Amino acid sequence: MRCVGIDYGTRRIGLAFGDELGLATPVPAVVDAEPARRWEGLLAAIRLRRATDLVVGYPYNMDGTAGFKAREVEAFAERLRAETGLPVHFVDERLTSQEAEASIPAHRRRDLRASGLVDSRSAAIILQDFLNQRIPPVLPPDHG
Repeated sequence: MRCVGIDYGTRRIGLAFGDELGLATPVPAVVDAEPARRWEGLLAAIRLRRATDLVVGYPYNMDGTAGFKAREVEAFAERLRAETGLPVHFVDERLTSQEAEASIPAHRRRDLRASGLVDSRSAAIILQDFLNQRIPPVLPPDHG
């Protein structure tokens, strides 16, 4: 299993990578003003990581409903499935951006947001949630 975690955005696409070891790691985001180049950059990153699964953050509203942005992410995921042939899994992404930003000093957040670092940290949180559900933790041997 080689997973690419994706935090979809219309300006930046945050990315993370994880495998059967169960640890999600942020990788450079795809940041490009031109949608076609952003899409090509995303596909190149997926190929580079030899992904077997894609994990996309699903933007539920705080009340648990799916809104306009969720429909946009569904269309994005369908295009990913069609163009890569890979399974796409959804993970609830509520509050992941806030959690990612909290790990960055306040005075650096604006600059780092434009770089895509916050987005890739969000992708890592999304992917880690997925990996935690798929890969049970290894318990130490009982030394009783």
